Amino acid sequence: MMMFEHPLLALKHWSETNPNGVYLRQPVAGQFQDYTWAEVAEQAQKMASALQAMGFEAGDRVAILSKNCVQWFIADYAIMLANLVSVPIYASANSDTIHYVLKHSEAKAIFVGNLDNWSEQAKGIEADVLRIAFPFDTMPAAMHWQKLLKNNQPLAFAEEYDPADKMSIIYTSGSTGEPKGVVMTCGAYAQAANNICKVLAVEAGDRAMSYLPLAHITERVYIQGTSLMSGSIQVAFVESLATFNDNLKFIKPTLFLSVPRLWLKFQQSILEKMSQQKLNILLKIPFINGMVKNKIKQALGLEKARLLGCGSAAVSSELLLWYQRLDINICQAWGMSETLAYGTLNVPFNKARIGSVGRVGPGAEIKLSEAGELLFKSDAMTSKYYLQPELSKDLFTEDGFIRTGDKAEIDDEGFMTITGRVKDIFKTAKGKYVMPVPIEAKFEDSALIDQVCVTGAGLPQPIAFVVLADEVKQQEKSTLESALTELLNIINGKLESHERLDRVIVMAEPWTIENNLLTPTLKVRRHVVEETYKHLFEMEQKPVYWSEH
Repeated sequence: MMMFEHPLLALKHWSETNPNGVYLRQPVAGQFQDYTWAEVAEQAQKMASALQAMGFEAGDRVAILSKNCVQWFIADYAIMLANLVSVPIYASANSDTIHYVLKHSEAKAIFVGNLDNWSEQAKGIEADVLRIAFPFDTMPAAMHWQKLLKNNQPLAFAEEYDPADKMSIIYTSGSTGEPKGVVMTCGAYAQAANNICKVLAVEAGDRAMSYLPLAHITERVYIQGTSLMSGSIQVAFVESLATFNDNLKFIKPTLFLSVPRLWLKFQQSILEKMSQQKLNILLKIPFINGMVKNKIKQALGLEKARLLGCGSAAVSSELLLWYQRLDINICQAWGMSETLAYGTLNVPFNKARIGSVGRVGPGAEIKLSEAGELLFKSDAMTSKYYLQPELSKDLFTEDGFIRTGDKAEIDDEGFMTITGRVKDIFKTAKGKYVMPVPIEAKFEDSALIDQVCVTGAGLPQPIAFVVLADEVKQQEKSTLESALTELLNIINGKLESHERLDRVIVMAEPWTIENNLLTPTLKVRRHVVEETYKHLFEMEQKPVYWSEH
């Protein structure tokens, strides 16, 4: 595989050597529209000219707020070509988050595209931020994609580009406070993608689906980055949530990356059509078991997949073993925004290593601190947080390793297992960090609640364990249930989508020092609460559940 030190050198090369090769595929009204390497490069060059004509100076920040689409990729390349810095924002972000990111990054413009709630999100964009609309039904904008392409000539590629140039600011989900802006250089992005291409053994004819948020570093590097740097991966997008399964079955990806929540949904869809008992029987019958496995793969659209991945959150070994029985071998990996998603990979698949996130990739090192925290260093990682020098200083050890905040174990063969977080924040099954304390504070404002503990590592959404205030315990159960449901709805209305609570579980007994659920200073022993009540995590999913003990 050819290696490039800068993303634009890769785009230039593929557009010149494989101009008619299909790079991107965008579904519109049920039909896929193909974009060749030459077309992608030309549109990026024209949009770069348009951005320069708007008077932006080198290094100015330009945001992207849209679901994944062809224009997202092209806008990102255009921003680079114009010597500007991209600032991706989650398409599901609320107006407060959008406003914070735009203000903190000092963005001068924003591309807006396919969004479910643009009328509300538009409130987070101040008038001095120029809006440029992708060709979707989106919020009002001063500039429009098609007109800019029509009215501008392509900006010529340069012969050389500096890998040290700032490419993007990736904002974390804000689980430890306000979102932090991870600075990514062009060279680091290119090297992270190059490294991943090596480990995945990317080959000509590979196909991938881009549907996980491009504002998340995993999709940005594992899908966009590898496709650009290798020139071998054709990337297709999803038209909508309703068409996801049809789009997936049409594309038949050879590389498919997902998160635990989707793998759980796939499992549920299979078991809705065939009971576990029947599946167990069929898998024991020679010849029939192969037919059943192939039928399931075809139903999912994964019959051509040669490599399947799961990352961004903890996943149960039981789920991976369930899939392994179907010859659907899902590899795990570890990375974070600060490492540009690159870190450890359990590739090739090894059944004996299910539960491990694999070994460190080429160009990287890992070790554990005395406290068991994972420390990471590579030739492709961030150098700082944007405008946050103290946090940047705290991120690194004296010898240049990133303090990841993850607790881990590394065996004699170098396989790593993540055992938890150094602090109390946790990841849901959707791969998003959640900070429980601010959510707990919202409960503590209510006269209904005496004690609360928000948890949910590995669950689709967080849950809240609560102890009712003595003053309300004598009320009718139905009355309390209505009041708690209303409180839950009010609190969820103030949270980001990944923070919203699935349910409230009411404890039968208070937490005390005596039962070891409170510290001597009357603080909740979070991990003890989680361990004590973990059997309630998967109980009936209704807004309010009453524990019997």
